[in-house]
Amino acid sequence: MYQVVPGGAGGTITDVIPKQKHTKDTRRLVGAGVIGLFLVIAAVTAWCYYIASLRKAELLKTQLLDLNKDGYIIRNQGGSIVFRMDFRLPIFTHDFFYVWTLDLDSCSKEEEILRCGRTTDRKLKFFIKTVRPKDTVQCYRVRWEELVPDIPVEHAMTYKFAHWYGGAVSAIQHWPISLSGQQAPKPFVTSDIYSNRDEFGGILESYWLSSNATAIKINNSVPFHLGWNDTEKTMYFQARYHDTPFKPNLGEAPCAELSYRVCVGSDVTSIHKYMVRRYFNKPYKVPAKVMFEHPLWSTWALHKRDIDQEKLLTYAANIRKYSFNCSHLELDDRYTKHYGDFEFDPVKFPNASEMFQKLKSDGFLVSLWIHPFVNYDSENFHTLVERGLFVREPTGRLPALVHWWNGIGGILDFTNPEARDWFASQLRSLRSKYGVSSFKFDAGETNYLPWKFSTKNHIRDPSFFTRRYTEMALHYNDRAELRSGYQSQNISCFFRPIDRDSVWGYELGLKSLIPTVLTISILGYQFILPDMIGGNAYLNHTSGERALPDKELYIRWLELSAFMPSMQFSIPPWEYGNEVVEIARKYTAIHESIVAPRVLELAGEVLDTGDPIIRPLWWIATGDETAYKIDSQFLIGDDLMVAPVLEPGKQERDIYLPAGHWRSYKGERFDIKEALHLTDYPVDLDEIAYFVWV
Repeated sequence: MYQVVPGGAGGTITDVIPKQKHTKDTRRLVGAGVIGLFLVIAAVTAWCYYIASLRKAELLKTQLLDLNKDGYIIRNQGGSIVFRMDFRLPIFTHDFFYVWTLDLDSCSKEEEILRCGRTTDRKLKFFIKTVRPKDTVQCYRVRWEELVPDIPVEHAMTYKFAHWYGGAVSAIQHWPISLSGQQAPKPFVTSDIYSNRDEFGGILESYWLSSNATAIKINNSVPFHLGWNDTEKTMYFQARYHDTPFKPNLGEAPCAELSYRVCVGSDVTSIHKYMVRRYFNKPYKVPAKVMFEHPLWSTWALHKRDIDQEKLLTYAANIRKYSFNCSHLELDDRYTKHYGDFEFDPVKFPNASEMFQKLKSDGFLVSLWIHPFVNYDSENFHTLVERGLFVREPTGRLPALVHWWNGIGGILDFTNPEARDWFASQLRSLRSKYGVSSFKFDAGETNYLPWKFSTKNHIRDPSFFTRRYTEMALHYNDRAELRSGYQSQNISCFFRPIDRDSVWGYELGLKSLIPTVLTISILGYQFILPDMIGGNAYLNHTSGERALPDKELYIRWLELSAFMPSMQFSIPPWEYGNEVVEIARKYTAIHESIVAPRVLELAGEVLDTGDPIIRPLWWIATGDETAYKIDSQFLIGDDLMVAPVLEPGKQERDIYLPAGHWRSYKGERFDIKEALHLTDYPVDLDEIAYFVWV
């Protein structure tokens, strides 16, 4: 369209203007300006966001740790990821929906401490503090504390980056740890794994160590539950107070707190040494020297409960007849009429005092089997009920009846000083009356407590009951024996893995012995009494045609036990004939002359260092991937390597020699700059392969 407008004095001017075209150009220019302005604003915003992100990323770093809303990672000095912990996915709890995603806007950094004040839906207290205790160690203190009662805290540790060790003994023991299937977090407390094979064992500490020089120690104050998912290669570390035997302190709300320390070192051996020195109790004395030199002889596997005065005296006479040494003779279950009595059954032991005098004159010291239970048919039961010395049901008004492998009764409350005094007085009486040298303290695991219970003195962690029970062995620790332990390294006596079956395999069999001893050692328990040579010969749990364990199994078990800190017989060698008697004499002599001197020297060092006596191969081969996985060889100290035969029908085995200078028991020399595999190395039935560092 064109528009005609009036002209000036000189006439008319016809001005042709494309009006609509001018409007479109103007709009385009305006639009371009708006877009340009938007792009500038967007660029500035993006730049600001980028700068803020850099600052936030820098804020959420401390040393070699990177925190994000879902968890954190830790790198080593070379930049490789060595540890990853995730905050678990959302879950429903008591009809509420909670998430474990941190609100990063609530986080701040103060020097070496990262703090966050809330998740995306609630307040909490969370911090990570960096600590560098020495040049080669970097540690992180982590704490997540809920402010709302009954909300569990759960962190998920990825274990696919390395091999892991520690935690607890188990019925099926592997080295390194081998987890199978999926397990929801369950209370991490001591349990009798002979009767409860899917539970955690009687010796347990919340400590794990990895081959990439990373270690984690859960604080003892945590109501700790452990689960796993083998498919995802994840261990679940959970703190909670609902549906659990853990209890908060009196007067405190049940607000869960998960706190722990993660430390990274230069190698697996050095980081473990640091953790043991920093976080573990240590023994204050070494048990009696003779316990390391001469075998202990127990009546249990041979006679079970069918023991009496005549059989005990015959057993002792045969030990002398066949010219064996004896650190002491252990009279096991059952020498009393009722469980909970502290006097000899007059029918089975008609002249107990005379029997002890006879044994003493023949050079035998005697220890007795004891336990924390008092059955309802014992005269002591009614006395202890009246005095209130048993663990009680949750209200505290009535004693709790418990079922154990020998019946039903009460369990003494070892948090109660009066109960401890009563129990101690019974032991003193036995020692005074008969000259008893020491005691085998059986049981003590928390699975024998009711799920809900009360004690004289409040305990948050059920396993602290185990600790209190082990303290009863302190006055007898020269020769005492315990099978359960929690924070009990300083009891300073021998700890025994739970009963082994007379079988070859990893489930409480011969193959489980080395992984179990290595695990106990890593947990700080160095004075180890392996179970009875040949196992316990339980019905339906024994390899062999007779009631006795298989002869070959017995010999291989005997050979392995000779290289442990101590030896324990029950089924005697003479049950198999002269050949086995001669083999037993050979290996008790090797134990006394070669093994015991080394072990005693290392035992003295344990008091200061806590270092293992029985060590894995990676102890001296810290960068060796193969050494991390070997579960059928071990070291005594750094200079004696042992490789027993653990397979039936075999008179050879493959042996892995770390780099170094070794001499075999046959006199062969191996001077090797790199690790060496000896394949099908011959080992006769009466031999065990061992190598000494030269």
